[in-house]
Amino acid sequence: QVQLVESGGGLVQPGGSLRLSCAASGSPLSSYIIGWFRQAPGKKREGVSCVSRHDGSTWYAVDVKERFTISRDNIKNMVYLQMDSLKPEDTAVYSCAAQSVRYLTRCASDPASYTFWGQGTQVTVSS
Repeated sequence: QVQLVESGGGLVQPGGSLRLSCAASGSPLSSYIIGWFRQAPGKKREGVSCVSRHDGSTWYAVDVKERFTISRDNIKNMVYLQMDSLKPEDTAVYSCAAQSVRYLTRCASDPASYTFWGQGTQVTVSS
C-alpha cells in the first residue's frame, strides 16, 4: 500500500502562486496513477488534475487548465501541482490520491476511482 502526504498549502493573494507536493511512501509511485482533488466548504470533492503512470499524460479540470501544472518524479516518489494565477474560488482543501495501475489504466476525475488518499492541505486565496 502507498501512503500519501501533502504539503505546500497556505494563504496567498489573488494572482499568486503555490506549489503543492504529494510525497509517497510504502510503495513505488510508478505503480500508481495520481490525482489531485479539492473540496471547498459545503461543496463536493472535485477532480483538479491527474497524471498517468507511463507516458505522463495529464488531465485538468476546465477551470484550472492553463493555470495549474501537474508533474511527477517517480525517482523521488513525488507528485507536484504548480498553481499559478490563483483565484479566490480556488480556495479549498487539496488532496492527492492514488490508484494502482492494476485497477485504473488512465486518468480519472471521479474521486471514487482512487483508493489511497492523503490528509489534505489547505489552500486559501484571499486579499
